[in-house]
Amino acid sequence: MKVQRGVLFLLALFFAAFNYANDAVPLAEDPVLEQRVIGISEELRCLVCQNESLAGSRADLAQDLRREIRTLIKAGKTDAEIMDFMVSRYGDFVRYRPPVKPVTWVLWFGPFVLLIGALAGLIGMIRRRQRQPHVPVLSADQRLQVEALLQNEESTP
Repeated sequence: MKVQRGVLFLLALFFAAFNYANDAVPLAEDPVLEQRVIGISEELRCLVCQNESLAGSRADLAQDLRREIRTLIKAGKTDAEIMDFMVSRYGDFVRYRPPVKPVTWVLWFGPFVLLIGALAGLIGMIRRRQRQPHVPVLSADQRLQVEALLQNEESTP
């Protein structure tokens, strides 16, 4: 009896889920406009996720920015004007490929500088290890002699 109630409860939950499922609402009435929104938003970085494009992010800010891009497109702005608007508002970091200028040198060349620094550190560490004197490994006879010497040293006042 209890098992039947449990099964009926699970079935009710399963079918209740269908009542809440909705069809996906199209993002834009115009597919050409939507393709343009996707093209622009793929060039922009999600400021919340930072490793995803604006097109692929599900963050609330990304949805707001895509909505803003749609509004700017409907207002007749060009892709370059929309990019300039986003950069003026959020800085060069918002672009996946920021322009090479002194402000963005860290974004462009920072990883290479870190890689070169890590390689230089690794080479320096290897060279220091090679300069250290090599400690020979003692044989079993030699260890016994050392232990005997240490015991003699401890026993003498």
